[in-house]
Amino acid sequence: MTDTYLDATFTDRVRTQFPALDLGVAYFDGPGGSQVPTAVAEAVAGAMTAGVSNRGTVTDSEQRAERIVAEARAAVGDLLGSDPAGVVFGRSMTQLTFDLARTLSAAWGPGDEVVVTRLDHDANIRPWVTWAERAGATVRWVGFDPATAELDDVEPLLTDRTRLVAVTGASNLFGTRPDVRRVADAAHRVGALLHVDAVHLTPHAPVDRTALGADLLVCSPYKFFGPHLGALAADPALLETLRPDKLLPSTDDVPERFELGTLPYELLAGVTATVDFIAGLAPGEATGRSRRERVVASMAAVEHQEDLLLERLLAGLRGIDGVTLHGRPRHRTPTLLFGVSGHTGRAVHEALAARGVNAPAGSFYALEASRHAGLGDDGAVRAGLAPYTSTDDVDRLLAVVRELATGT
Repeated sequence: MTDTYLDATFTDRVRTQFPALDLGVAYFDGPGGSQVPTAVAEAVAGAMTAGVSNRGTVTDSEQRAERIVAEARAAVGDLLGSDPAGVVFGRSMTQLTFDLARTLSAAWGPGDEVVVTRLDHDANIRPWVTWAERAGATVRWVGFDPATAELDDVEPLLTDRTRLVAVTGASNLFGTRPDVRRVADAAHRVGALLHVDAVHLTPHAPVDRTALGADLLVCSPYKFFGPHLGALAADPALLETLRPDKLLPSTDDVPERFELGTLPYELLAGVTATVDFIAGLAPGEATGRSRRERVVASMAAVEHQEDLLLERLLAGLRGIDGVTLHGRPRHRTPTLLFGVSGHTGRAVHEALAARGVNAPAGSFYALEASRHAGLGDDGAVRAGLAPYTSTDDVDRLLAVVRELATGT
């Protein structure tokens, strides 16, 4: 397949909805946070100006806050294929994972084991390592092949003392998409929970928490066109068994017992608008289909488009002498890590930025992965595609990299 099959109409229609693209910048920094469509920004502003009070049932503004929260839970449930009653919101995925690790670790002790992978973002490593160590539990590490960035087999590390396995749905550094269902089945065979970091997976493919076998799954709306906050999806029955730290007067209901303080209503309004935006991405979607069905169809279309554009970017970089691609996973998101001979990652980042191309360099909080791959703490240059990425964007990036590599 080549980019001949790219649907330019799809890309053009998506791009018109992102005001930031009017600046003429080619954004390859989506893995760190995507651009935002007009509809989402308007939803945030609308909630802030419509009159919102703390949640309640008496005044219009109290009722509006209640609706915003309920609608956001339903939207995330549709996005992730999960029960809205098990959707928890927090300041970030990192905060939610730390809170969850603290809560779960109350039942851990010496002899218990927690499994983490070196492929993950540190937000799906450090919370588990920190609280396992405090509980006296053992941490077991899963490695990966530094050449391919393919995750090693998890199963040999599992025992009947394994309490939790934490794995990424997609590496934010290399794009690797491990076989999460296989990991889930192995974890469940020994009675362990599976926690999936879907932050980098959710912007690029349909996600179904139940189909993945994830007991707990987290994502960040700002990685897929939404506001800056985090979301956790789980079976409500599982959440009912957990007793997080909370304020005495705050409700003991699930999922609210996991949400500390007043929720950011304006951001939740933005989350709902984000999922509605995603549901409308696929062209020609018939009315009458559920939002979940439209989300799945839209994300399948996004995945197809991005895979084709990724081929163009990969082929272009492979054709430039002096460019090194790090990792070659079989199943991946449209995310590349690369270096240019004779230039630091920072120098490449700066050269691209000077030409209106945003592709930063670093380890991007996947510190264990960068070190394990031999890239140290500095990592390399990362280019991530998004539904608003065009062939012109890709060609602009390739042109700058070619100039740097050849010195012309």
